[in-house]
Amino acid sequence: MRRAYFKNNWVAALMVAPQLLIIFIFFYWPTSQALYWAFTLEQPWGGGNTWVGFDNFSAILTDDLYWYSVQVSVIYAIGSTVLAVGMALILAVFVDRQLRGFKAYKIGMIWPYAIAAPAVGLAFRFIFNPGAGIMLYINQVFPGLWDPISNGNHAMAMVVIAGAWKQVAYNFIFFLAGLQSIPRSLLEAGAMDGARVLRRMRDIQLPLLTPTFFFVLVINITDSFTDSFGIVDTMTGGGPARATNLMVFKIFNDGFQGLDYSGAAAQSIILTILVVSLTFVQFRYIERKVHYT
Repeated sequence: MRRAYFKNNWVAALMVAPQLLIIFIFFYWPTSQALYWAFTLEQPWGGGNTWVGFDNFSAILTDDLYWYSVQVSVIYAIGSTVLAVGMALILAVFVDRQLRGFKAYKIGMIWPYAIAAPAVGLAFRFIFNPGAGIMLYINQVFPGLWDPISNGNHAMAMVVIAGAWKQVAYNFIFFLAGLQSIPRSLLEAGAMDGARVLRRMRDIQLPLLTPTFFFVLVINITDSFTDSFGIVDTMTGGGPARATNLMVFKIFNDGFQGLDYSGAAAQSIILTILVVSLTFVQFRYIERKVHYT
């Protein structure tokens, strides 16, 4: 591969400038503003900000409602990640085995990832509506079995299913690519030795998929903490009784509805630190069990 050389540095700078401008406007500038607001407090009715140091962080970390939002965020992250990864793996195995209609499955499994999170939330809000559709008939047979409007556990289950459904398509692509990269000679050798389908999957395919497992695990956990706002906002609005008030939704609610910009900025800093820490832990401890071929 030949490298591109520029005789004039301004040509290279001109090509890089648009990307740098986008990064500065949409990443570095908002990050600097969040840091500024997190360590300051806006004066009543405007008039500038006052430096308060870590007071905003102290107020947040001593707030029981904030720790409750952390708890429900962890529940959502674990539930949606396990469900999305498990379903994606099962679907990828079916497509990889080229069962009847596998081409249609392959195309259909990729499409959901292109749907925006608010659209997913709106669709599942109608699907799980206890007063319409299939849920209406279920509640007629079993009264009170499904009530996400007043039952927090039902609302959380609904949000987890919607979030996992959106992420299944993304995981499916990588699992299918990982399965198709495994040499067929290994599977054929296992079949010749008498290993059935499940045995070949357990002893050959799953161990070779550990790098893919690790990658989708990191992506799914990060996504569950940072990209769940649209689903929660359209499905439950954080309710009932804050049962689905995830961290990212609480940041929006406190900042734009409660007008606590400093507190919301401090929460965003804590959320960033939490996501970075979780990623570090995964790379530090879980990656040790990953075997790269």
